[in-house]
Amino acid sequence: MNTSQSLQQLQQTGLNLHRNGQLAQAESCYRQILSAQPRNADILHLLGVLCYQTDRNAEAINLIEQALKLEPRNADFMSNLGLALRANGETERAISILLRALQINPQDIDIQTNLGNAYQAMNRHEEAAGCYRRVLRSNPRDSEIREALCFALQALGNQSQQSGRYQQAEASYQEAVSLVTNNANLYYNLGNAQRELGKSGEAASSYQQALKLAPNDADTHNNLGNVLRELGKLEEAIASYQTALRLNPKLHHAKVHLVHQKQHICDWAGLNEDIAEIRDWVSNTTEAQVSPFAFLAMPSTTATEQKQCADNWLRNRYQGLFEQAKQLSFTYATKPTNRLRIGYLSGDFRLHPLASLITELLELHNREQFEIYAYSYALDDKTPERKRLERAFDHFVDIRSLSHSDAAKRINTDQIDILVDLTGFTQSSRTGIVALRPAPVTVSWLGFPGTMGSYQAENEENARPLFDYLLSDSVITPPDQAHHYAEKLALLPICYQPNDRLRPVAIAPTREQCGLPAQAFVFCCFNQTFKILPEIFTVWMRLLDAVPNSVLWLMDCNALAKLNLQQEAQARGIDSMRLVFAPRVAMGAHLARHIHADLFLDTLPYNAHTTASDALWMGLPVLTCMGDTFAGRVAASLLQAAGLPQLVTESLQAYEARALALAKNADQLVSIKTHLREKREKLPLFDTPAFTKQLEDLYQQMWQSYQAKNP
Repeated sequence: MNTSQSLQQLQQTGLNLHRNGQLAQAESCYRQILSAQPRNADILHLLGVLCYQTDRNAEAINLIEQALKLEPRNADFMSNLGLALRANGETERAISILLRALQINPQDIDIQTNLGNAYQAMNRHEEAAGCYRRVLRSNPRDSEIREALCFALQALGNQSQQSGRYQQAEASYQEAVSLVTNNANLYYNLGNAQRELGKSGEAASSYQQALKLAPNDADTHNNLGNVLRELGKLEEAIASYQTALRLNPKLHHAKVHLVHQKQHICDWAGLNEDIAEIRDWVSNTTEAQVSPFAFLAMPSTTATEQKQCADNWLRNRYQGLFEQAKQLSFTYATKPTNRLRIGYLSGDFRLHPLASLITELLELHNREQFEIYAYSYALDDKTPERKRLERAFDHFVDIRSLSHSDAAKRINTDQIDILVDLTGFTQSSRTGIVALRPAPVTVSWLGFPGTMGSYQAENEENARPLFDYLLSDSVITPPDQAHHYAEKLALLPICYQPNDRLRPVAIAPTREQCGLPAQAFVFCCFNQTFKILPEIFTVWMRLLDAVPNSVLWLMDCNALAKLNLQQEAQARGIDSMRLVFAPRVAMGAHLARHIHADLFLDTLPYNAHTTASDALWMGLPVLTCMGDTFAGRVAASLLQAAGLPQLVTESLQAYEARALALAKNADQLVSIKTHLREKREKLPLFDTPAFTKQLEDLYQQMWQSYQAKNP
C-alpha cells in the first residue's frame, strides 16, 4: 500500500472515530495526517471542529483559519469557524464570517441556524428571528428551530415593550403564539402590548387565554382587571383584582387598583382601613408599586406621602430609563437670538378635557418668539377637537410608533428648548421619554396634579427630579410648601389652568329633558365618581335634608356607582329619587345643560379641575373646600381668578354652612351668576391672551435661567 492510500485510510478511520465520539483517537489520526500533509485543508478543518467540540476554541479558530487560507470560499469551513468564534466570545467576528458564508451558499440551513444563534447571543433578536424564519420555510417541522424562533420573538417583544415600541411588540408576540400555542407567558405579554396600544378588548382576550393555561397567575388576573376597567366592566375588573390578591396577598398594585375602583363605584366599605395599609406601604416599603395617580385621589394622604409615592414609582419603573439617559447623553444647542422651540408631549391630543383647556392657548402663542411642536401618542379619533389641535401647532409629530429612545432622539433632533409634558402619571403615560432628557429644560403641567418625584441611583449623592419645573400658582402650591415638590415651582401670577373660550356649546335642553324637576333647587357635581367620598356625600345629604325642594345632579359614570350612591342616600334618610344622574353626552351638550344647575358642590380631597372651569364658564357658581394638596386646591385657584373668593372655604363645616346659605338666598346666587355671565370675558380666569403672555414670560425666564447656568 502506498503512502497516499495509507493516508486516505487513516483519514477514513479518523472520520469514523470522530462520528462515533471517540475524539482522542480521531485527533491522533488527524495529527498523523497533518504531520505528513500540513496543508490538508479538510483535515485542518476537521481537527478544528474537534478542538471546538472539546472546548479548545482558540486552537479551533487557528486551525479552521488555516484551512480557509487554503480554501477561502469554503462555506462549511466558515460556518464552523463562526461556531468557534462565538464559543470564544468573539460573536461579532462570528456574525461577520457567517454572513460571508451565506453569500457563498445562501440556501445552507446550518449557516442560517448558526447565524441566528449568533444574533441571538448578541441580543439582536430581530435579525435572529429572520434567520430562523428562513430555516423554518425550508423545514417547517423542525421543532428546535420553531422553539428558537419563538424564543427570539419573545425576546424581541420584550425588548420592544421595554423601549415603548408597542406595535412591534404586539407583532412579535402574535407571531410567537402562532408557533407555540401553550405558553401562558406569551399571551400575557401579548395582552400587555395590546393594552399599551389601546386595544383593551383584544388585550382582555389575550389575558383570558393566558389564564386558561395558567389559572393561578396573579399578575395576569391583575392585568385583566386593568383592561376590564378600561372597557367599563367594573364589576368584573374588581373580581379580577380580588382573585389576584387571593392568589398573591402581597401584590401591592392589585390592592391599589382594587381600592381605586371601589372609589369609582362608591363602595366605601373598609376604605379607610385599606388606605391606611397603602399609606404604610408608601412610607415603609419602597418596592411597593403604588400608582401615584390613584394614591393622590385617596383621602387623608399628605403631600409628603404623595412625593414619596412618586419617588418610589420612579425607583421601580424608571431606573432603566435614567440609566439609558446616561448612555444617550444628549447634547443641546443654544439659540439666544432665535425663536424658542416649545415641545408639548401628550397622549391626550384628541377629544379630551385637555382640549377644552389648552387649544386656544396654542393658537395664541406668539410665533415671533416661539415655535410650537406637538409630540403626540394619542390615537387619532378624527374628531373636530383633534383636527383643531393639529392646526394649532406649527409642527404636529405623531410618535405612537416610536420607542421611547427614538421619540427622545426625534425631540432632540428637532432642538426643542423646553419640553412640556401634559400627561404625567395618568393612563397610557409615556413620560418615560422625559427621563431620557431629550431637551435641556423640562416642565410638568396640567396632566398630573402633583409632583412627579425624583430618582436617586445607589452610587449618587443627590436625587434627580424627573422634571425641572412644575407649572402651578401660589394658591395651589404656596411657596412655603415647595419642599413637598421635587421640581422647582414655576408659578403663574393668576392661575395655573388655561381656558379655551372657543369651546363649542350646544342648544340648551329643557329641565324635563335633563330629568330635573321643574321648580327644584339643583345642587350638582359633575366630577368623576372616584372623587366622591363618604364625608362629602354626608354633607350633601344634610343639605338635601335642609333644603326640602332640592335635588342633587350627578354624572352617571357607571351603574354600580349610581346604585351605591342611591343606597347611601337611603341610609342617610334621603329619598334616592332626589339623586338625578346625567348621562354622558357630547361636550357641547354637556356644557349647555349647566344652565339648569344652581350651585356646583365640589369634592375633597380631589377637587373639580376642568369640570370647575366648565361650570364657571357657563355661569354656574362653584363652592369648594380647599385641601392641603395640589389636587385639593385647584378649584380655589380657579375661583380666585374668577373673582369669587367667597366661594372658597377651608373646612367642611364652613363649606356646608356656605352651601346652605346660598341655597336659601336666591338674590346672592343670582348676583354671583350675573357676575360670571356679564364679566366672563374680562375675568382673569378666562383672559386667555393674557394667560398666554404670562406663560410665555415664564418660558423665557426658564430659558434665561438655563443659559445662565450653561453659558
